[in-house]
Formats: sequence, C-alpha cells, structure tokens
Amino acid sequence: MKQYVEQEIIPRYDHFDKAHQRDHVLMVIQQSMDIASRLDVDKDMVYAIAAYHDTGLCEGRELHHVVSARIIKADQKLREWFTEEQIQTMADAAEDHRASAKKASRTIYGRIVAEADRFIDPVTITQRTIQYGLDHYPELDREEQFQRMVTHLKEKYGRNGYLKLWFPDSPNAARLEKLRDMIDDEQVLRQLFNDFLP
Repeated sequence: MKQYVEQEIIPRYDHFDKAHQRDHVLMVIQQSMDIASRLDVDKDMVYAIAAYHDTGLCEGRELHHVVSARIIKADQKLREWFTEEQIQTMADAAEDHRASAKKASRTIYGRIVAEADRFIDPVTITQRTIQYGLDHYPELDREEQFQRMVTHLKEKYGRNGYLKLWFPDSPNAARLEKLRDMIDDEQVLRQLFNDFLP
C-alpha cells in the first residue's frame, strides 16, 4: 500500500499550489503517524488518509475536502488493503479535516489528520499564506498582499480564529500560542513579509 501511495498518490501534489506541494503531504503523513503512535488506531488507515487528504485540490480549493473523500471512495486499489467500512471512515476523515469545518470530525481519524494538517510554525505559515496570495490574487499590489496575509492569519489562527486543535498535548498547542503572539505584533508580521518578499 505504501509503495502504491508513494508512486501514484503523493506525486499528485507536485501539481498543486506552492502551499500544497509534496513537502506538505509528507509533513502531514509524518505528523499523522506521530499522533497515531500514541493512540489505538489503524496506522495503515492513518497513513492513507494523510496521503489522500488534499488530493481534491485537483478540482480547486473550495470543495477540496469533499473531492478528496470522493477520490478515496473511487480508488479501487484501496480495496486490496481496506474494507468498505474502513474506506468510508477514511473518506469521512478526509472530508472532515478542513480547518474551517464548523463541527468536530466524525471520528478520531478525522481529528488526527486535521491536527496533523496544522503544522503551526510562524515562518512556514506566513510563507504559505504569502504564496497562496501570490498564486491566487496576482492582481494585488504589495501592500494589498500584506493586508490579505494579516487578515487571513487573524481569521484562521488569531485568538478568535476558527482553527481548532483536537489534541491538547500536541506540540501545536504551544506553537499556536507563539503564533498568536506574533499575529498581535504587526511589526513582526511586516518583517516576516519583507524577509519573504524583499
């Protein structure tokens, strides 16, 4: 299964926006496996969910989580390793992983990939936010790009942001607090922006 995923699934990320390339899916796989190592869950399912979680970006960002679930259910090759019930659970987890989801994931598998998808590193997050802005809003000038970045960071990661962490013992909890301190300091954000876009 791992060989199939490495050869057929992970390379799909090479065609997505800069914030969702191969390095992103490999990070989500690694973090998912780290979280799963402390839980009583099927590690093969965790691996597959992490690998497929953003494959739906092939049809755009807005419904990528729904499309990722559809891709999992449609992949006949997965039936060599998983039951129909497992595949449904995996599809549900991929659909539930989105940070902006209004309700908790239906299963622990969705919570694992949702948490793993949130590597909270201030520099990485800032760079990914800038990259996304450049890719999707090329018409914005430099200051507009900066303001878009600040708005996004506050809406998602800020103290009243929509991002939820599912494992309080996760390293993400401490990193999120550091990121929030940074978001509260516009000078720090400006410096990170200028470092990335000299």
